[in-house]
Amino acid sequence: MEPTKTLAAWQQEYAKVESALAAADVEKTADLPKLEEVRVRFLGRKGELTELLKSLKDLPLDDRKACGPKGNALKAAFEAKLSAAKSRLEDAADADAFRKDAIDLTLPALRPPRGRLHPLTTTLGRIADIFRRLGYSWAEGPQVEDEFHNFDALNMPGDHPARDTQDTFYLQDLPRLLRTHTSNVQIRAMEAGKPPIRIVCPGRVFRHEQIDATHSAVFHQVEGLVIDRSLGFADLKGHLQTFLESLLGSSTKTRFRPSYFPFTEPSTEVDVKCFFCPGTGCPACKHTGWIEILGAGVVHPKVLRNVGWDPETWSGFAFGIGVERVAMLVHGVRDLRDFYTNDLRFLRQFDEDLV
Repeated sequence: MEPTKTLAAWQQEYAKVESALAAADVEKTADLPKLEEVRVRFLGRKGELTELLKSLKDLPLDDRKACGPKGNALKAAFEAKLSAAKSRLEDAADADAFRKDAIDLTLPALRPPRGRLHPLTTTLGRIADIFRRLGYSWAEGPQVEDEFHNFDALNMPGDHPARDTQDTFYLQDLPRLLRTHTSNVQIRAMEAGKPPIRIVCPGRVFRHEQIDATHSAVFHQVEGLVIDRSLGFADLKGHLQTFLESLLGSSTKTRFRPSYFPFTEPSTEVDVKCFFCPGTGCPACKHTGWIEILGAGVVHPKVLRNVGWDPETWSGFAFGIGVERVAMLVHGVRDLRDFYTNDLRFLRQFDEDLV
């Protein structure tokens, strides 16, 4: 291929490009977009410096050997200036952004949101603390139970209504059920130990109930058991009256009504004066002026025999308290379903439960 360009012509173009590069003065370019325009002008696919280097092929071989290093050196020097200018502009942009977004370390920090103990948890804690001061120990047991510990040992015959599927959750393909009360813990504690005994058994229980403002299929109980020599109904009343006054206040009015439970005899239900009305009646107390808060009674002799204890030597009493019912009274909540909706607007009312 014959040369089409003379050395003098190429040198003239070189001088023109070199002068243009000097005039562009990339070291003083004010911003990155303008720097990019200069780069494209000289190093783009059809840039001035690019075209100059392409034209080397049109020179005679000896001239190419002399001019090639000169053209490449001009390109290398320009690229170095571009790189330095780009770094300078990027550093300036970062510094400007930092100044705009700078954090004043002298300002007080934002406090992260803090959790709260659920009102049922705090209520259970208050109940347990009162009984602890009365000398009771804490006992726990399984939520999945067999029929002996949940029914048979508690003097509930096979045809007792509580054992029907409309009241009890039975596990499929297993001779097990979800406990309907924490009395199963009392039986297990008596089997494992010796009298005297004084325990409270808190925990979650399950019953096939219609859910409404005062009932739930899953709720919490605290059951108590005291076994010793020569205990009777008067001791039961003294313990429960002390507990209720400690929990609800010394002015709390109570009444004991005769009732029936298979595992106690005699049995009683304990009511407190309604907190929501002056005794005239409201939906919370079913228009009676009283709210049932617990069931209790003297331990049935058959229950003692079922665990191998002599009822002629030992006697005692038992009671069961619904935690949700107590929480409703303590906090003035009319619908126990509010405890399970996880509505933060409701839970934030209990500021004393911050942790």
